[in-house]
Amino acid sequence: MEGLDKLRNARIEKLNSLKSAGVNPYPYRFEAAHTIAEAIEAGRAVGAEPAPEEWSIAGRIMAIRGHGSASFGHVEDSTGRIQFYIRKDAVGDEQYGVFKLMEVGDIAGMSGRMFRTKTNELTVRIADMRILSKALRPLPEKWPGLPDKEIRYRQRHVDLIMNPQVREVFRTRSRLIETIRRFLLARKFIEVETPILQPLYGGAAARPFTTHHNALDMTLYLRIADELYLKRLLVGGYERIFEFAKDFRNEGIDRCFRPSRENSPPPAR
Repeated sequence: MEGLDKLRNARIEKLNSLKSAGVNPYPYRFEAAHTIAEAIEAGRAVGAEPAPEEWSIAGRIMAIRGHGSASFGHVEDSTGRIQFYIRKDAVGDEQYGVFKLMEVGDIAGMSGRMFRTKTNELTVRIADMRILSKALRPLPEKWPGLPDKEIRYRQRHVDLIMNPQVREVFRTRSRLIETIRRFLLARKFIEVETPILQPLYGGAAARPFTTHHNALDMTLYLRIADELYLKRLLVGGYERIFEFAKDFRNEGIDRCFRPSRENSPPPAR
C-alpha cells in the first residue's frame, strides 16, 4: 500500500503542476470526430507519408515510450487501440510540456494525420493533444496484468480496462440480446416490462428480498419471477410477449460476488 500511495502522490503533484500551468485537467468537453476503429479502417491504405486528412480521436493512454523531444504511445477507446507519435517541434514547447505531465491511465484527446512507421504500424502523428482526465491511481502492470480473480470481481472497471477479452464478453452479450430482440419483434412479439417491486411475490419457490415503501407505508418484494405478470398480459389479450427481466432471489451466492469485509455486518456478541 505504501508504494501505491507514493505513486498516487506523484500523480497528484503532476495534477497540481498542470493546474499551476493554467491547464484544466478535467475539461468540460472535447469533440472527438472519429472513433479509433474508424481511424484504423480509414488508415488501411496509408503508407509512410502522412495521409492528407486529419483525424480527431480520444481515449485512454495505455503506453508511453519517451525519447527526449519525441515520444510514442498507444491510446485506446471502446472500439480499438492505435499508436500515436508526438514531437516537441510539431506541437510546441508548451503543449509538449503538458504531455510530459501525462501518464498511462490518463484520458487524452488528440488530432493529427496518420502514417505508417518502419515496422508498418499505423500511427497518428499528433498536431494537437489535450488532457481530458488526469488519473490519480496507476493501472496494473501490463505484465502480468490483473490475474487475481478476487480483484477482478471486486474492481470490475479495472478488469475491463486491462482485459480486452472481458470487454468482448460484454459486447457479445449486447449483440446476443439485440439478435434475440430482432428475431422476436420480426415475428410480431411485443416487448413488455413488468413490475420489479411487487406487493405479493410468486412464480417460483424462492425467498424474496424485502423492502418498505415509505410513501405507501407497505411492504414490497423484489420479484423472484416475472411469470405471473406475463400471464396476466396473456389473459388481457396479448398473445405474443417477451421481456428481458432481472429476477432477485434471496438465497445462495455465486462466484462473482462475495461480501467484502468492509461492508459485512459486525459479528454478533
